[in-house]
Formats: sequence, C-alpha cells, structure tokens
Amino acid sequence: MAMRYALTMVAATAALMAACSPQGGNKAVDKAQDAVSAPVGRTSAATMGSNMVSAYVPAAAMGDMYEIQAADIALERATHTDVKALARMIKADHTAASADLKAAAATGAPDVTLPAQLDQRRQGLLDNLKSASAADFDKVYTDQQVAAHKEAVTLHRGSSDNTDAPDLARHAQTVLPKIEAHLQKAQDIQAAISG
Repeated sequence: MAMRYALTMVAATAALMAACSPQGGNKAVDKAQDAVSAPVGRTSAATMGSNMVSAYVPAAAMGDMYEIQAADIALERATHTDVKALARMIKADHTAASADLKAAAATGAPDVTLPAQLDQRRQGLLDNLKSASAADFDKVYTDQQVAAHKEAVTLHRGSSDNTDAPDLARHAQTVLPKIEAHLQKAQDIQAAISG
C-alpha cells in the first residue's frame, strides 16, 4: 500500500512538473520544479529503482546522462573554479560509470533497454539550468547536484546487494563511493556559495 501511494505521488508530481514547465525560464517556477524533483527522484529510486532491475538500469542510465549533460553546461557557464572542478570530476566519473553500466546491463539485464534520452523530469532540470541567470548559475547547478547525487546514492545503495543481478550489484558497489564523493564535494560547495 505504501509503495502504491509513493508511486501515485511520483506520477502526480511528475505530471505537475511537466505541465508547469516553462520554455523561457521563470526563476520562481524553475526553483520550485528543482525543489520538487528532489523528493520525486529519491522516492522513485527507493521504491522502484532499488527493487527492480527493470527500473534500476534505466534510472542509473538516465542519471549518468543527466550528470554528463549538466556538467557540460557547467563547464561552459560556471564562474567558481570549484564548481568547474566538480563538473569535470562528475563528467569523467559518470562517463566511465555509463560505460560500465552498459556492460553490466548486457549480462545482468539483457532484456532491459537503455534509454536514449532523458525523461521529462531530468530534461526539465537541464532546461532550468540553461535558463538560470549568470549570477545564479553556480548555485542552481550545485543545488541540483546535491539533489541528484542524494537520489543516486539511494538508487545505487539499494541495488548494491541485489543477488538476482550480481553484475548490476557489482556496478552499484563500484560507482557508489564516487557518487558519495561527488555529493560531499557538492555539499561543501553549496555551503560555501550560500555563505
């Protein structure tokens, strides 16, 4: 019952986020969407991604795609050197994680198709990142990274002991320390930027 309620809330919130998605970038709406995205992502990671291989693989793949694309934007737009360093680290580690996930999924979940594009929630995050003002960009990027990496920790930690898919469990165990390091670095930068 609790899982059904959580899934219903995830679906309702995702629909609300998609309906409110601005094309031109409204700072208040973008901030609200980013804030709603965090609990939606963590709930989805905890309920579906951690429990079903068919949900874990696409969620992990989309997480990597989002991280790489967001890092590319940050490498172009960030002004703080620490934010650029974080983006470089994230891009390198998630590019490697993406390649490893493809190999693990080929043997651990051959029937699961890897997504070719981002879902609406993650695309909305990228859109909000692109529309952030120059003055707000580093904070928006860092706040998104804290939320995204909390979601990724939940997802990979939950899948790290999946005895039904040992290759994917190994992948989760391998990437988890790097994701936790990204989270810690993003939180440190977030605290420094927020003052």
